[in-house]
Amino acid sequence: MITANPFLGVFMHAIGAFFAATCYTPQKQVKRWSWQTYWITQAAFCWFLLPIIGAWLTIPELLDVLRAAPRDAMLGSFLLGAAYGIGGTAFGVSIRYIGYSLTYAIAVGLSSVLGTLIPPLVKGTLVATLSKPGASWIIAGILVGTVGIAGTGLAGRLKELDLRTQEGKGDFSLAKGLLLSLLAGVLSAVYGFALEAGEPIADVASAHGAGLFRGNVVYIFSNSGAFLTTAIFCLYLHVREKSFGELLELPPGDGEARLPVNFAMAAVTGLFWYGQFFFYNLGHVRMGAYKFTSWAIHMIMLVLFSSVVGIALREWRQCRRLTRTTISLAMAVLVAAVLLLTYGNYMGELAAK
Repeated sequence: MITANPFLGVFMHAIGAFFAATCYTPQKQVKRWSWQTYWITQAAFCWFLLPIIGAWLTIPELLDVLRAAPRDAMLGSFLLGAAYGIGGTAFGVSIRYIGYSLTYAIAVGLSSVLGTLIPPLVKGTLVATLSKPGASWIIAGILVGTVGIAGTGLAGRLKELDLRTQEGKGDFSLAKGLLLSLLAGVLSAVYGFALEAGEPIADVASAHGAGLFRGNVVYIFSNSGAFLTTAIFCLYLHVREKSFGELLELPPGDGEARLPVNFAMAAVTGLFWYGQFFFYNLGHVRMGAYKFTSWAIHMIMLVLFSSVVGIALREWRQCRRLTRTTISLAMAVLVAAVLLLTYGNYMGELAAK
């Protein structure tokens, strides 16, 4: 029996969100690799190898669990994970058309709302759940969090204008970018469905003594689905651009670069990215009556920590005062959203005792 503890759950979500917010920092050390080479390498770690290793280390009698788990749950989690992978690819392409900040605000904001509310809505439990004590705080937290995410997107756009990062980029297309970022937001929210679909597998793992780590077995299917669609797109780019050789030998270019360093940085990226899933599960199982808020808490904290990392790396140093004020206010709103969601979960858990 897992004892609910929303405060500890939120803390675990914070660790996971921090890993997610910092997972791409090693990319700066990757030299002379095309995007598809780096992306498929880190994806092989975070969406394929590490979920299997993590489950093997934390799920007792893993092979017996897999033999006993429902096949439809495995397939459902895998296919929904594949849709999530398409969303991740759409996110990456959208950045080329409308920039990182607008893509982030639209995709993550939409994913936060849809990924939180749609799963209980589909199960028919949303209305009953939101009539419980603390529900008003939960709704307020989701709404405030959405405003905060939009605020960081606005601040990011102001930053791009201040630093003129869009100069010289001929690919800017608002229509294409908006369409892709909306697709990314919707399909990223599907990841919550992938985890929900895998719950029967986690139940089998619990029967074998998995305890708090029960959800790790689901990642074998949800994340490998995401890896499949990601790998297909990356392989397509490799064929089109004839870049397969980068995995064996770096192409000529300026500056010092070493192939082992590239692989190491991609592995660290994958480890950090998988770290968010590992701690997401540890937080989710402790959230109690309002478990469905895990996705919103994770997304809001991810944006918050991404902003903190940007400030720590002095990315906002040369921006106008208006831009710096906007990101500061947006971060304050995000903190308020986390507090509202935490208190709502606490009230819900008190009522359930």
